[in-house]
Order: sequence, then structure tokens, then C-alpha cells
Amino acid sequence: MNPVVTKNIARFISIFLIQVLVLKRIDFSFGSFDYVHLLIYPLTILLLPIKTSRAIVLVIAFIIGILIDMFYNSPGVHASALVFTAFLRGFILNILEPYEGYNTDDSPTIETMGIGWFLSYFSILLFAHCLWYFSVDAFSFVYFFDIALSTIFTFIPSILLILVLQLLFKPKY
Repeated sequence: MNPVVTKNIARFISIFLIQVLVLKRIDFSFGSFDYVHLLIYPLTILLLPIKTSRAIVLVIAFIIGILIDMFYNSPGVHASALVFTAFLRGFILNILEPYEGYNTDDSPTIETMGIGWFLSYFSILLFAHCLWYFSVDAFSFVYFFDIALSTIFTFIPSILLILVLQLLFKPKY
């Protein structure tokens, strides 16, 4: 089996287990203030090699989203958000493409692309993911204030956790 595929499968399994076994159980609610959630599962899609075809990324996103939905008892909400994020991924990669282009085997990590590029890429896509997720979860813009608070208070700790994970584990692929 291709080593890139093996590493991505191992990364998926570890991120999936951390998300559903650890982060799902962490409760940051303070009375009626329950807007803080930790989401790291978008890493599985966002760290795929840059030249992965869009169709494959969308199918993988749907499968991972459905698996997350099974554990969160939220039919289709995580799948919808992850497919939306996977769809935007190609556009954001094109916008942020360096002048010299991407290498064929590059994955968008801090080590390969640099911390500035990584933060731009992940911030845009994670914010879009959170906004889409909470919009679909509420299913009405009547709750605009709750959607905005949930998006902001989920985005900030999630991006910090993702940054810490990237700095700790520095994958070399």
C-alpha cells in the first residue's frame, strides 16, 4: 500500500478517535452559555495531499462526516459541513497557491507550507466549516446571534488546538 495512503488512514483513525472519544465528552458550558465546542475532525480533509482530486476529497468528506454524525447523533449535520469544507478546499488552495506552485506530494502542513500560509488556509476553511455547521444545525437564521456566537467560540479554541497538534506532531509527509 502507498505510504501516503497509509499515513492518511492512520491520521484519520487517530483524529476520529480523539474527536469522538475525548473531545465529544468535554463540556465547556457555563450555565446557559453552551457555545464552545472543539472540532478537529476537519483536519482529516484539510491535511490530504494538495493534488488529491476534488471528487475523492468530497467522497472521503462525506464518509467521515457520516461516521462523525453516528457518534454525535446528528443526522447529516457534520457530513454536510465537512462536504462543504471539502468543496471550498480546492478554491482556497488555488487562491493561496504560491507563485512557484505546489509540489505534487505536498500536504498542507506547517512544515511544508510555513506557519503563515497554514494559519491562513486553516482559518478560512475552519471558520467556513463552523459557520456552515451551526447554520445547518439551527436550520434557521432566526438564531443568527446563536449561530455567530457558536461559530466564534468554536473557531477560536479549535484553531488553537489544531495549531498545537500541528506543532507537536509535525508530520513529515
